[in-house]
Amino acid sequence: MEFFDSLILGFSTAVTPTNLLFCLIGALLGTLIGVLPGIGPTATLAILLPITFFLPPLAALIMLAGIFYGAQYGGSTTAILVNLPGEASSVVTAIDGYQMAKQGRAGAALAIAALGSFFAGTVSTIGLAVAGPTLAGFALSFGPAEYFSLTIFGLLCATILASGSVIKAIGMIGIGLLLGWVGTDVNSGSERLTFGAVELFDGIEFVVIAVGLFGIAEIIVNLETPESRGLIATKITSLWPTRDDFRKAWPAVLRGTGLGTFLGILPGGGATLSAFSAYTLEKKVSRNPKEFGRGAIQGVAGPEAANNAGAQSSFIPLLTLGIPSNAVMAMLLGAMTIHGITPGPSVMHNQPDLFWGLIASMWIGNLMLLVINLPLIGLWVKLLTVPYRLLYPAILVFCCVGVYSVSNRAFDVALAVGFGFLGYLFRKAKCEPGPLLLGFVLGPLLETNLRRAMLISQGSPSVFIERPISLALLIASAALFVLLLVPAIRKTREEAFVEEEA
Repeated sequence: MEFFDSLILGFSTAVTPTNLLFCLIGALLGTLIGVLPGIGPTATLAILLPITFFLPPLAALIMLAGIFYGAQYGGSTTAILVNLPGEASSVVTAIDGYQMAKQGRAGAALAIAALGSFFAGTVSTIGLAVAGPTLAGFALSFGPAEYFSLTIFGLLCATILASGSVIKAIGMIGIGLLLGWVGTDVNSGSERLTFGAVELFDGIEFVVIAVGLFGIAEIIVNLETPESRGLIATKITSLWPTRDDFRKAWPAVLRGTGLGTFLGILPGGGATLSAFSAYTLEKKVSRNPKEFGRGAIQGVAGPEAANNAGAQSSFIPLLTLGIPSNAVMAMLLGAMTIHGITPGPSVMHNQPDLFWGLIASMWIGNLMLLVINLPLIGLWVKLLTVPYRLLYPAILVFCCVGVYSVSNRAFDVALAVGFGFLGYLFRKAKCEPGPLLLGFVLGPLLETNLRRAMLISQGSPSVFIERPISLALLIASAALFVLLLVPAIRKTREEAFVEEEA
């Protein structure tokens, strides 16, 4: 009964005019970002973080969350119609979706993508509502030792699930940890890694790093990429799939939903990994794998369900444990911190309207996306005619104004630009910036809980193995590390990301 009372509280909070408006804004912005290649939800959230200063906390989180899962819907539209994925998680959708469009079945592909995404979003939202209270109650028993071990486990998962070289992923996490420790040590009062710069005594602002690494760096990378767009000549005659399309698609949707929900929860997982894994799974279980790449509707249904399920299940560890599972969740953690909200199990108990209101808004947002996406297909595709040379100057100005508004310091703007060029160099070196941001966010948490645990145990490290939960997490972390060193596992991991890099 208490569960249904909480859901009623969530929907009553989410359907207020202000929250509905920002849910719609987030859904529309997310779709727009998904349609336009080269921007992505991570960069968009980084750019919009300063705006959240002027919004109510729940409205800000609803809008930012809507941008994240809305981008998964928008990315499929141009992937299918133009063979131009607007979002990384839609790359595999383009493989079979564009072939279906060339065969005159674009409407069926778009409808299955939208319906599969809505179903997966609904299931993963229900999963969050059901699992949230249980995990939050479990997390209340966590002490400093458990949070330290959980952070170690999360960083190792992020290393394994990050695309590219393991060594590079570890290096990026190490850089993120160092950046997170810049500033004044709370215990000793001494400055660390400030190099005498007074502006760094309070540490580096989260917004500065986020906008630099994901906003400005994204602009530089895309400016050197030549524009190449071309719409297919086939007209969309019908949006309703045939009975045979439904028969083939729904098993793939169910598999994609389950796989995406699981991978989204894992630290380092999310929409992109879920989509690629779902496509691989569909080819493995298909009786006729040769049809993939030639217009197989399962190749659209599975990944589209998986990327939405992965996007929304990513909220589970953030809202219940306070641990971000990917770079986008780190952005949302930054937004919560800006508003003085401490993510974790205390949110559900201290601010139930915020927790349940955000969950309810996810289902409402998915319903909005289903309603607005298919009728507005022509408008979304038309937006691709806007030249990048007009978009990026405006985005760059917006980035700089947003960073300056945080602390009203020109130093922060210069620092963001510096991180922008650093992010560009990382991309040229094929170093994924996501682990760096996770390291930056989790570094202070790691240090704080390590110190607290050692103070409680009077300097004895045995506290980490005496507590069962902490010990289990450390054993799991050690097992992950050993698996990472096994040549066969390392080879399988590298092969899993070959298709993504292509």
